[in-house]
Amino acid sequence: MHIEPGIVEGGKILLSYGTAAAAIGYSAKLAVDTIKRDGIASLAVRALIAAVLVFAFFEVLPTKPVGVSEVHFILGSTLLLLFGAAPAAIGLMAGLLIQGLFFAPDDLPQYTINVTTLLVPLFAIAALARRIIPAETAYVDIRYGQAFKLSLAYQGGIVAWVAFWALYGQGVGAENLQNVLSFGAAYMAVVILEPLVDLAVLAAAKALHQLKGSIALEKRLYDTGN
Repeated sequence: MHIEPGIVEGGKILLSYGTAAAAIGYSAKLAVDTIKRDGIASLAVRALIAAVLVFAFFEVLPTKPVGVSEVHFILGSTLLLLFGAAPAAIGLMAGLLIQGLFFAPDDLPQYTINVTTLLVPLFAIAALARRIIPAETAYVDIRYGQAFKLSLAYQGGIVAWVAFWALYGQGVGAENLQNVLSFGAAYMAVVILEPLVDLAVLAAAKALHQLKGSIALEKRLYDTGN
């Protein structure tokens, strides 16, 4: 999902400053709500763990350049279910920034583009989770179909944003369209694997029921929303 350098240049990149500012602002609102509900220590611990995981997703898990961007296993729905929306958002922002500062400085000019691409789909699946997961269901008890819908929505959102930035920056020429389609086709393969990862992680969390009540995990992981 890292948009390639040179795809969006000049004055066009200003749009990403606005979209990233809006996404970061909404993340701040979610963070305030989380602090009120769970306390600042819980937010800080979950955000730190999420940031470490995001950095590992980018630097340790396999990645492949395809078309206008790169295919990553970001596991956004996994982060949401384990840590909640605000810690996941902070983790995505921090992990991306750490990678850019220390390992991929060429990506820093596109940081606001990539932040937008990561965060807006996260907010979308947080809203989707409230709709498709009944209030009486803890996250450790969700079904494959629910995990698949969350993964499809998140990865689909990333593909949509990457396509938008590519078309916005380079137009609708045949070569650019082909590159966008190649990226989208490759990236959606992640959708097949991510729900399985979600369910495996949730099964492990369910087995480790002694973690219930830990400040390091989203309360809804074990408790219902009632």
